[in-house]
Amino acid sequence: MASTCNELLDLCLRGESWSPELLDRAIAEDDGRALFTVVVERLGDLFEPDLCAVYARLFTDVIARVCPELIARTRRITGGLWPATNRVYVLSRITLGADVAVTSVLLDAAKRRYPSAEIVFAGPRKNYELFEADPRIVHRDVPYARGGSLRDRLQASAALWFDDGLVLDPDSRLTQLGLIRVCPDDRYRFFESRSFGGNGEARLPDLAGRWADDPEARPYVAPRAPEGAPVDITVSLGVGDNPAKRLGDDFERDLLRMLAATGASVLIDKGGSEAERDRVERALPAGMRTHDGPFAPFAAEIARSKLFVGYDSAAGHVASACGVPLISIAKGFVSERMAARWRPIGTVIDGNVPNVLDQVSKALATCTFRR
Repeated sequence: MASTCNELLDLCLRGESWSPELLDRAIAEDDGRALFTVVVERLGDLFEPDLCAVYARLFTDVIARVCPELIARTRRITGGLWPATNRVYVLSRITLGADVAVTSVLLDAAKRRYPSAEIVFAGPRKNYELFEADPRIVHRDVPYARGGSLRDRLQASAALWFDDGLVLDPDSRLTQLGLIRVCPDDRYRFFESRSFGGNGEARLPDLAGRWADDPEARPYVAPRAPEGAPVDITVSLGVGDNPAKRLGDDFERDLLRMLAATGASVLIDKGGSEAERDRVERALPAGMRTHDGPFAPFAAEIARSKLFVGYDSAAGHVASACGVPLISIAKGFVSERMAARWRPIGTVIDGNVPNVLDQVSKALATCTFRR
């Protein structure tokens, strides 16, 4: 299905031009969904600064074809000052993990730079719930269908406009990575996370703080406090929409049995999709506790646990932000720089090498779960 999009991606990576006919065919693949997953996400995941200009040229052409009414609002701007303001809007990155690793750093920096201003998280409700208990953060609900058609996503961007305040854009899908104006340019600052940091290996949370001119800015979460006693180990087998991050059913079953055998209390998230729920239920040892529901309450459980174990995921970024020891199984990255940019703080095990379970076992041996 995505052969046309792969052809378009190859041209982009070689720095060559594409024909209008090829682009039209790519746009038509699954209502534009393949264009995002095959082309746009790969251009971003490589973290090659030169590809930012390629993306801007490509997606401007896409906008002209799909939503020509938006062309007047397209632009490419990365600079800007820090003007005085009574309100700061921080745009969601849409994915939960990115809102923890990147967006929360800008929230943290905005709270310090503007101690008297209202700080507004602009994004979906489920993402805002990660910061709901922070009294400095208020919410502006901005729906965005991450799995929607290309036109649906562009229409979501078209519907967004801020009449006041300063807008901080952490490379958000709400602006299609900074291409669509959502406020006047003099009240807009854009963190182009795909190019900032150049060819280095720095982590995204550190780069976000550097961009915000605030070396003290850190990732954080502030979900509502959970009830009941905490568990020792929290677990997530979530991979989002990227099955390349998985190691398979046998590994997941053996991993959960290994954790159960420690005698520690374990809580595993059933995830946000039927497919993930089915995987967890197939692997689940008898008697192991599960979380089945919104992500923010599970994030609150991670924050008070003694260890997090799982694939590279939003849950792992929560553990890293909260200083919770973690064992993260990293697989499915398309470049070494992508792995470095998203690396959490803790034990990271390469999921592409043999005997991953043995490495998890060795890491567990250094942990203690007594309270």
